[in-house]
Amino acid sequence: MKNTRITLLCLFLLTLAVTSFTNKKTLPPPNILWIVSEDNSPLFGCYGDRVATTPNLDKMAAKGFLYTHAYANAPVCAPARNTILTGVYACSNGSENMRSHYKRSDKVPMYPVLMRKAGYYCTNNSKEDYNFDKKYTKDIWDESSRKAHYKNRKPGQPFLAVFNLGISHESSIHKPIPSEKLRHKPEDVILPPYHPDTKEFRHDWAQYYDKIENLDTQVGKLLDELEKRGLADNTIVFYYGDHGGVLGRSKRFVYETGTRVPFIVRIPKLYKEYFPAQKPGDKVDRIISFVDLAPTLLSLAGAPIPETMQGHAFLGKQKTPAPEYAFMFRGRMDERFDMSRAVRDEKYRYIHNYMPYRIYGQHINYLWKAPSMRSWEKAYKEGKCNKTQSAFWQTKPVEELYDTENDPWEVNNLAGKPEHRNRLIKMRKACDSISFNIRDAGFIPEIMLSQLAGKTPFYDYMHSGNIDMQELIDAANLATLGAPADIPRYLKMLKDDFPPIRYWGAVGLLINGRKEALVIKGLKEALKDTSPNVVLTAAEALYDLGEKETSIKTLTEVLKNPNIMVRTTALNVIDAVNDKSPEIKKAVNNIVEMHDASQRNTPHDVRLAQYLLEKWNMN
Repeated sequence: MKNTRITLLCLFLLTLAVTSFTNKKTLPPPNILWIVSEDNSPLFGCYGDRVATTPNLDKMAAKGFLYTHAYANAPVCAPARNTILTGVYACSNGSENMRSHYKRSDKVPMYPVLMRKAGYYCTNNSKEDYNFDKKYTKDIWDESSRKAHYKNRKPGQPFLAVFNLGISHESSIHKPIPSEKLRHKPEDVILPPYHPDTKEFRHDWAQYYDKIENLDTQVGKLLDELEKRGLADNTIVFYYGDHGGVLGRSKRFVYETGTRVPFIVRIPKLYKEYFPAQKPGDKVDRIISFVDLAPTLLSLAGAPIPETMQGHAFLGKQKTPAPEYAFMFRGRMDERFDMSRAVRDEKYRYIHNYMPYRIYGQHINYLWKAPSMRSWEKAYKEGKCNKTQSAFWQTKPVEELYDTENDPWEVNNLAGKPEHRNRLIKMRKACDSISFNIRDAGFIPEIMLSQLAGKTPFYDYMHSGNIDMQELIDAANLATLGAPADIPRYLKMLKDDFPPIRYWGAVGLLINGRKEALVIKGLKEALKDTSPNVVLTAAEALYDLGEKETSIKTLTEVLKNPNIMVRTTALNVIDAVNDKSPEIKKAVNNIVEMHDASQRNTPHDVRLAQYLLEKWNMN
């Protein structure tokens, strides 16, 4: 009897093993429907927004898994999409700046290519905007067009189909809809504390909620189509926004409003083993960010994940433990230069501003198309903004720390609070550590990086083993976190053999320099540097220290440089020091007059020069 029981138990275990093996062997690779909307934060009912009208997305969340801590690594589309495409942070690719068209490294594969190798039919409908020169992303999809669709695949072939929805894009608030035609009423919206209560802000917020409702309708149609084609039971559906937005101080800024995105995944029962929580309808608190998307796709497809990918798969058989932080970055935004890095854990956000001498609210042509942005600037100039609302128009602190649970709009900076000192240091170190590990190219200014790398892709240059990344990060930290006592160290940095160290030495003197003979002498010698970034930073520092004539002479000369980005950098300095001398005005006007107005797109330097001339004429 005993032997019989043992025999039966063995047969039962063998049957389970065979069944398990068979199921794993025969379980088909999932189809993947990827729905991406533009420029929207989690302004949905399922995320607790009381104004939003989003029944389809709320239903999707109820049947799927809503991620509470999902982040775009960059707060603007092209660098964010560069990160998604490669599974490598755009600042590691050297593609953090909005927009740029540099070379892509052959060492950095793109997920559509890898998914196609795994047997998937991959389509994109239809936005790309990957922040590489287009020739480096040509033919990576089976089809990328407005007609691209999973229905064109071979019979039985698994698909990855991306649908990009532009209805919620920033441009949707540029042209006001008459208030009587709005479905969401301006008086019902809840304004962030940093926005002044202007009619334009209330209108733009209400109009944007209408666009979010339209977006919800489009998502519903894509889900209905999947259902009608009988594919819902073997298709994993992702929905997410491509970064936050769009009202002022959201898109382009590394705050919650610029980087936190709605993210919902619906997984059919067939793939229950991939559930990230116990049951559909549950919320998932794991921190995820866009750098994780490519490895997650490959994990679901059962394909190998390249070692170059810097993210963490959060679904599938290659799922990893959750990271402690999401890492975010900000570089040049169109014609405006800036640099910030940030990390976010489950509660706190840390930001390091590497250009604290620039105000948050630098005029960007495209951003200012929104009536609400113009009304904010007008209210500030008229003295109608309180302290919180005025901060946007002032220079930045070097470090910011926010308790996002108790301060969701991130207006109470805890960086200087003694009780948060240990947390600040810990998160600063984490931010530096990630930058070090990914070989963050943003620590070398864009123009300088192009000069140094030459024909070498930026990723390859930064990963060549010839860059002392720790020295670079230390130099940037000394420049921004230092004090006047560090002036001798900055002067020494100005004479370093490596141009980026010289640049950070000039930044240190711009922030902490004093009108002393050695400082003035060192900065004037820096005006002869081979790097425009060093020259222009030194010129700005000299202007602030009272050496205006020398600075103006340098700036007018640099405005003749044939490189557009060099001229644009000079114009940024001119705007910052607010010089309106006849020499400067003439040089700026020459840029506008030399522009060929028939060009389809206005170059960055011309756009900024036109703005300066208009501002000067108004004043």
